[in-house]
Amino acid sequence: MRKISAILLLALATPLCASAADHSREQVVKIVTQIKRADYEGDRAALKRLYGDLTFFVENKDLAARVRYWRGFALWRRAINGFNDHVDTAELEEDLKQAIVEFDEAGRKDPTFADAKIGALSCTGLLAYAVYQQDAKSPRLADLMAQAKQQRKDAEEPAPENPRLLWVMGPIIWNTPSSRGGGQANAIELYGKALKTIRQNKTVTNDPLEPTWGEPELLMSLAWSNLNRTTPDVNAAEQNARSALELVPYWHYVKDILMPQIQEAMKANRRPGK
Repeated sequence: MRKISAILLLALATPLCASAADHSREQVVKIVTQIKRADYEGDRAALKRLYGDLTFFVENKDLAARVRYWRGFALWRRAINGFNDHVDTAELEEDLKQAIVEFDEAGRKDPTFADAKIGALSCTGLLAYAVYQQDAKSPRLADLMAQAKQQRKDAEEPAPENPRLLWVMGPIIWNTPSSRGGGQANAIELYGKALKTIRQNKTVTNDPLEPTWGEPELLMSLAWSNLNRTTPDVNAAEQNARSALELVPYWHYVKDILMPQIQEAMKANRRPGK
């Protein structure tokens, strides 16, 4: 009788556990969806709140690596939006440092998780940029550059063709002399290569907790690059920006900051004497 009761209890408990796990996953997916939208909308307050909303799930062994990643992502994008909106540097640094903690933790929980390493690399690069803007001779720069060098190696090893890695590498290539394999043309070529890759692999995963972002970001970077290259191609810049907005019509940076810059450059080109 006791054996039968135990079997019945196990049979009843299993669906309940599965249901609880499914509910947790649904909650995380909902928050992650909101994080992605808040990023594009430039809603830094929402990104901070949503980062906190994921705290409840950081100990969930089935979800922890991805939860940590999206917590890091929320702060990473909060900082990027902050750069665009000229937020105080100290606040940006705080977000970036904590984002690195989250990405590193995601990588520890899943050592094969390349995107966690990519996020950490970008945050370190942005920290170096923030420090450089304040003091180009700061001793912190050497430490950050050494850290970024190792993070780049760690990110490239498992997934050298990851389009999100290529997106993160773009600004580095842009600012590297052509004699060392960098330069504007090489950065633009890299973005184009990454864009082709991500478009070819759109249906590889249907898991909303796996990072698949990148196509709008690559189009944005192509738009910025074509606008800011030594010999601007404003028509290409406008086409790239409009393609990005077709994917994300509510993207604050592209719609309210980058596109007006492109349109102003187009007007300047039409002025007499141009």
